Parts: sequence; structure tokens; C-alpha cells
Amino acid sequence: MVSRLRAWLSHENVSKDLLLLLLIGGLYSLGIFLSSTFVNIYLWKQSNSYTDIALYNLSIYVLQPLTFIFAGKCAKHIDRVIVLRTGVIVLSLFFLTVLIVGENAAKFNIMLGALLGVGYGFYWLAYNVLTFEITEPDTRDFFNGFLGVLQSLGGMTGPLLAGFIISRLNNFTGYTVIFAVSFGLFIVAVLVSFGLSRRKAKGNFSFRRIINERKNNLNWKRILNAHVSQGFREGTFLFAVSIWIFLMTRNELSLGFFNLVYSGFSFLFYFLVTRLVKPRRRKKAIFIAGLSLYLSVLILLVSKSMALLLLYGAIAGIFFPLLYVPYISLTYDVIGKSWNAGEMRIEYIVVRELFLNLGRVLSIIVFLLAIVFIAPETGIPYILLLVGGGHFLIYFFIKDIDTKVVPSSHN
Repeated sequence: MVSRLRAWLSHENVSKDLLLLLLIGGLYSLGIFLSSTFVNIYLWKQSNSYTDIALYNLSIYVLQPLTFIFAGKCAKHIDRVIVLRTGVIVLSLFFLTVLIVGENAAKFNIMLGALLGVGYGFYWLAYNVLTFEITEPDTRDFFNGFLGVLQSLGGMTGPLLAGFIISRLNNFTGYTVIFAVSFGLFIVAVLVSFGLSRRKAKGNFSFRRIINERKNNLNWKRILNAHVSQGFREGTFLFAVSIWIFLMTRNELSLGFFNLVYSGFSFLFYFLVTRLVKPRRRKKAIFIAGLSLYLSVLILLVSKSMALLLLYGAIAGIFFPLLYVPYISLTYDVIGKSWNAGEMRIEYIVVRELFLNLGRVLSIIVFLLAIVFIAPETGIPYILLLVGGGHFLIYFFIKDIDTKVVPSSHN
């Protein structure tokens, strides 16, 4: 079966672990896309408070990097596949907890956000490290592109199915159903993880040493600054756009259609970007995509109809793959050429995540401060315009990166 899948993918040199990691990523994407968008709506319908939603997301982005540090230390002493499995188990517990607290979920918004942040921390630390170890420079763009395809499939089917179920069932019954399905998908992902080869690491956890490596390695400093900029957009966009669409339509199925359009275009363009964007074209692709994504925010300022929102979703679906595939590959190439990358790969991943979530936290703080002075219904589009430049600024941080040169380092 593995050999047939390799042939179908036209990549004979991909390993079993790479394919299993893609399968786990696909199950994760479907489970998250099925429910995560609607957790924000679920909390909103209970509390009608932007502050509660923002604090829920803020707790995610505070606990996620803290968990990354702890998980990174664990990964230096135990099998990293166990760390991945721990993350998936915690994520399944998150959805189980949402099922248990039910219509009182808004009262536990910070606790739920913290639990989700812990799950994300364990999962993404292990997943990113395993991606770095299992992929090679010649399979990295393929892996990131095909993972994007799986994520797009999850984004196409998950929210639409969830929106349909929620709109057809009374009260909060539909939410209960989709949270239960997500719980089941994460249990399957845990079972799949048992097929991955065991991977242990040795050595001490030198977290501070890799933070200070910015002083010796300009490429590393630049890519970390780019991740702060990336997080500055994501922190608010990951929840505010969904709330904005729901407020305009008052219909969960409309949110599902928006995600269908966005993910449908993403599905197509992840395929195209994987085949067309070669390493020498990465920076140009990042610039074009970042500028286009920033300009597309203007549509949100004037959107008075679902048609304009779907246009925004289509544009985002085209240019996110054009940004992320080369950007993620460039990040791993920078890490791979950095000081002592083989032994310190976990620390590099942890520090990268720390800077990404720093940007996300800053974004939500800006959102919380803004809604104190501006009515949210009026101010959200302008807040999105402010933080939406984060992806465009990525190019200016990475434009001088040269992965052909191995930077020197001082011990």
C-alpha cells in the first residue's frame, strides 16, 4: 500500500514515517477544522462578549509557547513520538471537556483555552521536530505542499459539514455532535501514531543558548522576526474573521460555505505551488503573496454582502499556499544550516514557536485595547487592517536570508 501511494504521489523516495506523519496531519486538520472555528461561535452565542472570545484565544497563545518549552525538554529525554501522542490526547480531552461543560463553556473560556494551548504545544512541538527529521531538502516542499492539500481538504469538508449539522439541529445539539466527531478523529490519530518509528534525542535542553544564537546568526534573527510578524496577523485573524462573518449572516452554514471557498482554492493552489515554486523563487512568491493578502483585507472594510466575503475567502485561498509553502521550507532550511542544528533541532523549533506566539499575543492585546475605545462592530475591520500587514512584512525580514552560507557561531 505504501509503495502504491508513493507511486501515486510521484515520489518514490518518501518514507513510511513521512506518509504516516501526513496521515496524522490530515486527521488533525479534519478534527480541528470541523470544530475549532465553531468553538469561537459556540462561546460567542453563550456570552455575546468579544472580550471573552479574545481571552479564550489569548490563553491559547500564552500556554502554547510555555508548553512548547516544557515539551521540548521532554523531547530531549523521551521518545518524540510519545510527545506527539500526548498532544493529540490532550486535544481529544479538550473536545471531551467542551462536551462535558456544554452550555456553560463560556464560563470556562480561559480554562478551555489553556487546555487547547497545552494540546497545541505538545502536538506542534513534536510534529515540527518530526517534520524536520523525516523530511529532506528534496522532499520538504513536497511534504509541506501535500500537508497543505490535506489541510485544505479538511477545511473544505469540516466547516461545511459542521455548519450543515448545526443549522439543522436545535439549540446546541449540533455543536455537541461535531465536538464528539472531533474527539473521535483525535483518538484515531493517536492509534495511527503507533506506526511511527521511535525517535529519541540525547543531550541537554539548551533553550537560552538558541535564543542568544540570534546575535551570531543573522539568518536566524531574520526568520524569528518574520515569525513575530506572522503571528501579529494570525493572533486576531484566527478568530475575528469568523465572528465577523457570523455577525453578518447569523448563520453557521454561511461560515461553512466561506471555509469551503477558501479551502477549495487552497486545495488547488497547494498542488500548484508545490510543483511550480522552486527554491530560487521562494522570496518572490512570499512577497507577492504577502502583498496580495494585505490588500485583500480592504475587502473586509467594504464587505456588505456574502459575495464579497466569499471573494475574500477565494483570494486568501490562492495566496496563503503561495506564502506558506516557500516560507515554511525556508524556515527549515535556515534551521538546518544553523549552528549545531542536528543536536539542537528541538531548541530551534521551540524558539521559533515562542516568537510566533509572541506576535499572536501582541495582536490580541491590540484587539483588546482597541475594543475599549471603539465599538467592536465598527472597529473590527480597521483592527484587521492594522494587524493584517503582518504577512506582508514577512518579506522584508527574510529578503536578505542566504541559506547557501553557513553562519559562524561563538560558544
